[in-house]
Amino acid sequence: MTGDPMRDRLIVGLDIPTIKEAESIVLELGETVNFYKIGYQLAYAPGGLDFAQQLAKSGVKVFLDLKLLDIDNTVAKGVEAVVRMGMTMLTLHAYPKAMKAAVDAARGSNLCLLGVTVLTSMDAQDLADAGYQSDPRTLVLRRAEQARSAGMGGIVCSADEAAAVRNVVGPDMAVVTPGIRPAGSDHGDQKRVVTPADAIRRGASHLVVARPIVGAVDRKAAASAIIAEMQAA
Repeated sequence: MTGDPMRDRLIVGLDIPTIKEAESIVLELGETVNFYKIGYQLAYAPGGLDFAQQLAKSGVKVFLDLKLLDIDNTVAKGVEAVVRMGMTMLTLHAYPKAMKAAVDAARGSNLCLLGVTVLTSMDAQDLADAGYQSDPRTLVLRRAEQARSAGMGGIVCSADEAAAVRNVVGPDMAVVTPGIRPAGSDHGDQKRVVTPADAIRRGASHLVVARPIVGAVDRKAAASAIIAEMQAA
């Protein structure tokens, strides 16, 4: 698996409550996976951020999914701290001022800043309920353009919008797609989902997969099957 270029494009979401479980999953997956996402649930568990740093120090890539949004100075200080932690990716909500502050704070580092456009759990009605007049696709593309203009490293969006986003941001920015579900799997709380092969074909650079791997009986086999599907695409 170490020579497979798709290995670094699969990000396994450690959406679990304890460090003990996370350590067990990372141990089980071994060299099959080299990239993990740590979000609210695990980051805010006792020892969660320490665990993220330990993973990074071991040579594993870590995507810290904290979706920062605050006043400019607070965002900048948070980004500076994450740079010191050795993380590979960090999310913030794709608001222009927040993105500019984050880009300035991360300048000169290897941290890839990702703008979250529209959460994959949200559809048009959810946006309307939140007071937005745009449909998900329109808002995603507007925020993608703003992220490109701000100098962000990439975008988080549904793979359903990946091709359109790729056209906006060009070939160099990362397009990270959560909500990935292999054919026949449960969609859970995700409303806009596609398969791993379709996501790659549509221009995604990285796929975030959690439940189909973490909840599998044989996690290594599940991860290997997804990587193989990505490679075939």
